[in-house]
Amino acid sequence: MPRYFLELSYKGTRYAGFQVQKNANTIQAEVEKAMHILFGDTFSLTGSSRTDAGVHAIQNFFHFDSAILIDEKKIYNLNALLPGDIAVKNIFTVKENAHCRFDAVARTYQYFVYRKKDPFLRETAFYYPYPLSIKKLNDLAGIIPGYTDFTSFSKRNTQVKNFNCTVQYSQWQLEKDCLVYTVKANRFLRGMIRGLVGTMLKISRNENYIENFKKILEIRDCHKADFSAGAQGLFLVSVLYNEQVT
Repeated sequence: MPRYFLELSYKGTRYAGFQVQKNANTIQAEVEKAMHILFGDTFSLTGSSRTDAGVHAIQNFFHFDSAILIDEKKIYNLNALLPGDIAVKNIFTVKENAHCRFDAVARTYQYFVYRKKDPFLRETAFYYPYPLSIKKLNDLAGIIPGYTDFTSFSKRNTQVKNFNCTVQYSQWQLEKDCLVYTVKANRFLRGMIRGLVGTMLKISRNENYIENFKKILEIRDCHKADFSAGAQGLFLVSVLYNEQVT
């Protein structure tokens, strides 16, 4: 049976996350419902990255198996059935054993922070009206790729075998009215990016910020990190695969 990858983007404000949940509306539930209406069949979608409630995505993926011939012409029809805050960007066939989660070699996220009240940013960025130094933030961001164990930045009650991640890129930039943190890694832990951002924002405003940040990384205790950075500022920007999936 052919396997398909479905590429989509969404604004996560109204949803309880990416993956199907009982008694809560999710991105997956909306896509499965629209596909059922369009194709008259039941689809079981597997997601590449389980974004939390309120988190957005410029690019994310599902994979599914179906004997129905689905081509690019169906994208318009599918989008017509989906809410305005979810958009299917592409549907394409892949190898029968391709897995949109386990075959991903890297993911890139961005986190947006604004410091002056702006009603147009409140659902897509985190309001943090305190003095910040982008130099100090980048001092901290530059430390992150030197570590592999991110136990301190993983929320509890997560089902993973280890807390190791290979961070390939970590940097803050100023874009218009926002401070933007971009991070790329082979994998991310539950709450990891919001924990890193919240901790960097807080630590950078204190003395001995570099030493204190290193201590939090090395102590491997999530109670020492700050997870207060809101979900609305986080975007999954891209999921990278090698050519072997197609």
